[in-house]
Amino acid sequence: MPHKLPQVSGQDIVKLVKRFGYVVVRQRGSHIHLQKNDVTGQHSITVPNHHTLAKGTLDDILNKISLVNNIPKQDLIDLL
Repeated sequence: MPHKLPQVSGQDIVKLVKRFGYVVVRQRGSHIHLQKNDVTGQHSITVPNHHTLAKGTLDDILNKISLVNNIPKQDLIDLL
């Protein structure tokens, strides 16, 4: 049974994705743009720098990170 998504901030997600090689390339307003370059190409994500992320936004970000990095989504949730 999948666990419920935790309540996390944008900064928590930024810290998580930095573990997987993403770097902050810019910030415009409250949106932080991160990018990862590897042998398969380039992957970019945008994380809202909000105190608490909406569940749908968090779910979408975790799905994208999971697919690109071949990491089970549940493992990412556990790291949060």
